[in-house]
Amino acid sequence: MQAWLFREWPWYVAGPLIGLFVPALLLVGNKVFGISGNLSHLCAAFAPGKLEFFRYDWRKAGLWNLVFLAGVLIGGFLAFHGGPPQTVAISTESRAALARLGIHDFSGVAPHEIFTWHALLTLRGFVLVVVGGFLVGFGTAYAAGCTSGHAISGLANFELPSLIAVFGFFAGGLIATYLILPFVLGGL
Repeated sequence: MQAWLFREWPWYVAGPLIGLFVPALLLVGNKVFGISGNLSHLCAAFAPGKLEFFRYDWRKAGLWNLVFLAGVLIGGFLAFHGGPPQTVAISTESRAALARLGIHDFSGVAPHEIFTWHALLTLRGFVLVVVGGFLVGFGTAYAAGCTSGHAISGLANFELPSLIAVFGFFAGGLIATYLILPFVLGGL
């Protein structure tokens, strides 16, 4: 059983499970799948009364979602520490393109040239992790949801704003991949 849990699941198993999770959530609890709302629930739980926006019953509104978030974090921890270290399968073309941008270490889950404490103290690491993280958070707030909430739940509910947001996510990803990332990795 453990070997089955810790190996990669094929897309034709994982995809339908995620797809069936959305209507099950709607039918069982009238809940919408998403992760980004958890930040509001955490702020409401740990800093109540400071701002009007965070004065609501977070237990009623978001307890189930915080439990889901805890499961995601625990699952990610177990997947990372639960078995032998694995490298991410990257095509030779992607390796060559990343090598041209200065990334050569593919031994872990994420490139060590970017995602280490030492790299964070460089201008390039700070821009990629801190500034990039801020922009992701800002974009999530501006779009009123994250990629999973819009692309999985919003599209399943045939919501036009979610379709527009998903187009924006993909356009932003393409712009970042082909224009911004080569500049940041090559220029900084």
